Amino acid sequence: MREASIKRQTAETKIELKLNLDGSGESCVQTGVGFLDHMLTLFARHGGFDLELRCEGDTWVDDHHSTEDIGICLGQAFREALGEKKGVTRYGQRYLPMDEALILAAVDLSGRGGCYWALEIPTQKVGSFDTELGEEFFLAFAREAGLTLHLRQLAGKNSHHILEGAFKATARALREAVAIDEGDPDRVPSTKGMLA
Repeated sequence: MREASIKRQTAETKIELKLNLDGSGESCVQTGVGFLDHMLTLFARHGGFDLELRCEGDTWVDDHHSTEDIGICLGQAFREALGEKKGVTRYGQRYLPMDEALILAAVDLSGRGGCYWALEIPTQKVGSFDTELGEEFFLAFAREAGLTLHLRQLAGKNSHHILEGAFKATARALREAVAIDEGDPDRVPSTKGMLA
């Protein structure tokens, strides 16, 4: 099983996270940030990942520290669970419609972390969640996971739909990228012999 457990404690957050890449999409997510709970629950379901996550953060300041640090921990868990990346498909992509929004996510488990964000979110908030934190989450996640992530918005005017589409599309693209290539399960999919 490709699993990881991450614990991180700073003056701003205390996080415990368990991830199973070969799960069934079950999750128990308690971040203290309601909108992020919703996004990570659907991320686990659409990715087919089992996710346990608890965060105690300084949300009386705002949700920034919790959101970014959760992205860091989830990225570290992906990196650890993938190990040497032998047999993975490596690439994944998904066009995902969310009502009027249409989002493209493309992933490469390259070992070189980068998030290339091209979403135009029209409002500053979804409920109490600062929409700019969506980009902060994915930047931290991609960097720590060591993966290349492109997110593009092809349509959309509802901020909730755009962000939800981004989380679902990324989960579906990752599901494809981390899947084992049954035709070549013992080799790293790179002519360099490693993904780093």
